[in-house]
Amino acid sequence: MFSYLRSGLLLAAVMLSTACTKVGLFVANVPASFGSAKVYEDVVFDEKHDLKLDIFIPDGLTDPAPVIVFYYGGRWTDGDKAQYHFVADSFVNEGYIVVIPDYRKYPNVKFPAFADDTAKALAWVYENAQVYNADQDNIFVAGHSSGAHLAALIATDPDYLKTYDLDRSIIRGFAGLSGPYAFEPEAEDLKDMFGPPDRYPLMRAPNFVDGQQPPMLLIHGLDDKTVVLENAEELRDAIDEKGGEVTLVTYKDIDHVETVGSFMWFWRYKSDIRDKVLDFFKEKKAEAANE
Repeated sequence: MFSYLRSGLLLAAVMLSTACTKVGLFVANVPASFGSAKVYEDVVFDEKHDLKLDIFIPDGLTDPAPVIVFYYGGRWTDGDKAQYHFVADSFVNEGYIVVIPDYRKYPNVKFPAFADDTAKALAWVYENAQVYNADQDNIFVAGHSSGAHLAALIATDPDYLKTYDLDRSIIRGFAGLSGPYAFEPEAEDLKDMFGPPDRYPLMRAPNFVDGQQPPMLLIHGLDDKTVVLENAEELRDAIDEKGGEVTLVTYKDIDHVETVGSFMWFWRYKSDIRDKVLDFFKEKKAEAANE
């Protein structure tokens, strides 16, 4: 029986790393489909652009719970919140309310529209926290790949949240997985997405680091061929230089997909990334309680 189970898990892992991504994501999301969390799907946070988010609330919640807002990746062109319920399942079972928003994508919009959407979703979560029994003082953000890039921008550039009369201090902590925080576009579609070149500095999170950004945990796989490690190193170095709080953790034999894959039930054996993120959030929550 064990050999059949092992074969099934390996098959699912292979599907995730091939063109059959949708099939792999379906397998990853199976536990969330049968979980006990209360789920509010397709909650509108931006009527003008018809942007929606999904909210996952732990079963039997009585006291206000901490919140994690997760932004998925997809090269600013692809992805959907429904594909990442497995991330919510990982966190909600640890007592967190989880919010996964959608955002507009290229070529329908260009930068900074999708970063604006990221900030608007976070502002909505903050302003509606009490409706869902969420702890407004313990809001965390996390993201993978381009989603990590967008989350890092709103955590470093104060202008995004200032639009909603909010400060970066509403973010208790940020966990970034494989984020392209400091790159400059080379592919033609990316040049069109973020250009012209005199606007490139606006897309690089290290340029906005001032020591006042929230604590950050940066995670990167050393086998990542999609986003190079220098992105995380440059953001870390900028924060260190300004006296901010940041930790960069790297993993051997982990690639770009596998950092977020660590939240999938069949890939958790491969690394402690999920536990590392949970420990980080738990530490920041404890610090808040002692303030």
